[in-house]
Amino acid sequence: MRTTRVLRVNPHEPEREAIAEAAEVIRAGGLVAFPTETVYGLGADALNERAVRRIFEVKGRPPDNPIIVHVADKDSIYLLAAEVPPAAEELISRFWPG
Repeated sequence: MRTTRVLRVNPHEPEREAIAEAAEVIRAGGLVAFPTETVYGLGADALNERAVRRIFEVKGRPPDNPIIVHVADKDSIYLLAAEVPPAAEELISRFWPG
């Protein structure tokens, strides 16, 4: 049985312990829900196939509707993408981060 744990985090002074706990859940292949500016996001390790499948399952998302993967820096894109077209390179150089 899966359990849900709710951690309340002060957005202005996030508690390190709560962030560390959420990071451990992600490292273990679990999912973490978190608020964004407009909606709640669902986070997981994008390199963990089981975790990604779980996101699709939980959201009821069809497999042909891709999910967003956030990366820490530009170099990470080349580790994840099969191809980065020249138009994307231009946008990356002009607008990263942002």
